[in-house]
Amino acid sequence: MDKIFDDVAKSISQIVKINSSQKAPEDGAPFGNGAAECLEAFLKLAASFGFETKNYDNYAGEVIFGSGEDFAILAHLDVVPAGSGWTHDPFGGEIDYVNKKIWGRGTMDDKGPAVIALYCMKALKDEGFKPKKTVKLIVGCNEENGWECIKHYNEKAKMPETGFSPDADFPVIYAEKGILQLKLKFPAAKGFKNLTGGERANMVCDLCGVEAPVDKLKLQALNLSAENGKIVSRGKSAHGSTPDEGINAISPILKYLGLDGMHSLLFEDGFNLSGLEDVTGKLTFSPDVIESDEKGIYVTCDIRYPATYTKEQVLEAVAAKGVPYEILHCQSPLYNDAECKLISTLCGVYNEVTGKSLKPIAIGGGTYARALKCGAAFGPEEYGEENTIHQANEYITFEKIEKCLKIYKLAIERLCG
Repeated sequence: MDKIFDDVAKSISQIVKINSSQKAPEDGAPFGNGAAECLEAFLKLAASFGFETKNYDNYAGEVIFGSGEDFAILAHLDVVPAGSGWTHDPFGGEIDYVNKKIWGRGTMDDKGPAVIALYCMKALKDEGFKPKKTVKLIVGCNEENGWECIKHYNEKAKMPETGFSPDADFPVIYAEKGILQLKLKFPAAKGFKNLTGGERANMVCDLCGVEAPVDKLKLQALNLSAENGKIVSRGKSAHGSTPDEGINAISPILKYLGLDGMHSLLFEDGFNLSGLEDVTGKLTFSPDVIESDEKGIYVTCDIRYPATYTKEQVLEAVAAKGVPYEILHCQSPLYNDAECKLISTLCGVYNEVTGKSLKPIAIGGGTYARALKCGAAFGPEEYGEENTIHQANEYITFEKIEKCLKIYKLAIERLCG
């Protein structure tokens, strides 16, 4: 696979250069022109390899290889916003031959893996591999913000029942927590205005600000700054499913404003939900977006609840505190038999390529694998690696690209040969 590495790296770089974070819809571009441009570029690359491609109205696209029962590889081309704190151009697609990395938003989540999967299909095709299934590489443009891409695909085509999504962790994911994104409404408060922070429900807030009187002692105690008439808090972004890996900028602002009860609910007792736990892990509660007006303070929270629990249990706990809420997004948990053919084959492939002997795992993140009757998230992250997904200076290493080329190619051979 080494001979195609340069082509893969250059293709990842080119795709990353297109800012495909969600923007306002335009004619023919339901998620903004950037997402539509990125999808067009990806499908054009696939067509240049001789694959049949389909574009479902710029919601999602499809690359088709082989014949027989359908098998899905589900990836996404949209990205979360760049956020702040970058030392590399988030949409520069910089190929760093010194540090052996490609820098940019989407390199790991999920443009890099999507491009790698495409090149694995090309390599198999060039070798004369004849899949006994129809491999469909399906790429969506709204995974990070609502899954309207999958909904549209299901309206226009038939989703395969089985497959994997290269959008999480190795060795393989057999279960994923349920997801709830709620917009909570708290009473309006006096003494400040224009409280704002956060960009997406599934990104830990790394910048929050408010117009309020300056209290130098509080500023110093809470590590805040006064800038251009605002009190400003800076944190560190992280994926909403792993809030402990970030530093939430909303928390010290609430303390500064004296909103202790609100802070307690959001950052301390989490509506008394912290005790929910099973084999898929503990419930996580991440308040990621905040805004205010004369009627109230609104906080969008990302909640990942254990797979054996229900969303009703979570909603009951929130309602018990008397806080009005609106459900913005929800996804039921994913739970597969860890010994089923799909999971055992994928886990075996990973262990064979790496020489390890790991077992299937569960995660808090939500992937396209839930769109399938029997689906699994499969890489590209590995335990112990630095995680820059949804953070500043996201990157993919050359070593990761080379490893994933081997793993995904063998997985397609084993499951579709």
